[in-house]
Amino acid sequence: MQKIVLASGNVGKLKEFQQLLSGCGFDVVPQSDFNVPEAEETGLTFVENAIIKARNAAQYTGLPAIADDSGLEVAALNGQPGIYSARFSGPNATDETNNTKLLSELTNIPKHQRLAHYQCLLVFIRHATDSTPIICQGRWDGAILLEARGVGGFGYDPLFWVADYSCSAAEMEPAIKNTISHRGRAMAALLDQLKAHSV
Repeated sequence: MQKIVLASGNVGKLKEFQQLLSGCGFDVVPQSDFNVPEAEETGLTFVENAIIKARNAAQYTGLPAIADDSGLEVAALNGQPGIYSARFSGPNATDETNNTKLLSELTNIPKHQRLAHYQCLLVFIRHATDSTPIICQGRWDGAILLEARGVGGFGYDPLFWVADYSCSAAEMEPAIKNTISHRGRAMAALLDQLKAHSV
């Protein structure tokens, strides 16, 4: 199996990546196993931040690296929290404080105007100086609930309503979520690219 370092210490993301890549010949390990310092996300877009994180992980480990920069974009908030999704409620943000802030920001927004979508940009680089990284994007449309539902997933999943399944993302079976989510769609595209390039 080819070892790939995941440029994240997020336990939820690691679990999803391991599920998505299981059986594909890749052993995904977190950068925390190598004491990789967190990259400073100075980009203004998801793709810029993903590239920064992937290069950082590859540089410190000498391994191919995969990085994801993803977030929630809410139409009524002009695309916020966007690239700041993980730290929406401040420097010491948690999933709980971010969700609380999001509900607060949408207090007077009626149900039919609470449209939102998750974005995921995945970047795979073969080494730290790779000049042609593989970049894939996935999007998942939904809406923001009036209150949290479910205990699965992570991030804004308890507030993200998936109309086709009549439940929140946090109430979905992981196997189903991984086939339709923004990350699942981006990963499917990435796997196609990896196979095409015989990485």
